[in-house]
Amino acid sequence: MSMTDPIADLLTRVRNALIARHDRVDVPASKIKVAIVRILKDEGFIKNFKVSKDNKQGMIRIFLKYSDRNAPVINGLERISKPGRRIYQGASDIQPVLSGLGVAIVSTSSGVMTDKEARRQNIGGEMICQIW
Repeated sequence: MSMTDPIADLLTRVRNALIARHDRVDVPASKIKVAIVRILKDEGFIKNFKVSKDNKQGMIRIFLKYSDRNAPVINGLERISKPGRRIYQGASDIQPVLSGLGVAIVSTSSGVMTDKEARRQNIGGEMICQIW
């Protein structure tokens, strides 16, 4: 797998870990990935995360969350904007994910935030991914 899209790699690792029912998954750290993972925690999709520094870029350890019936809390993760095809939307064009049940993550001039927050602040940006 080429590392041309580290965000897709992050989503894939989380998806695979959930399928395998792992408690946690480690991904190489970057500023944008930490921002995405922080939103996942704030929105209740994961239990927690920890960023560890090593001599290279560091790792993010993501603690995954399951329901009482051991079903993953995250049902889907989808990359929207890709390196070959960036998707930008204005504030008024950002649609709720699954009528607000899911969350889209948007990279804006004011940082990485949820679709709700971007609409609230009335700023658009690059649609990174959506989670439901």
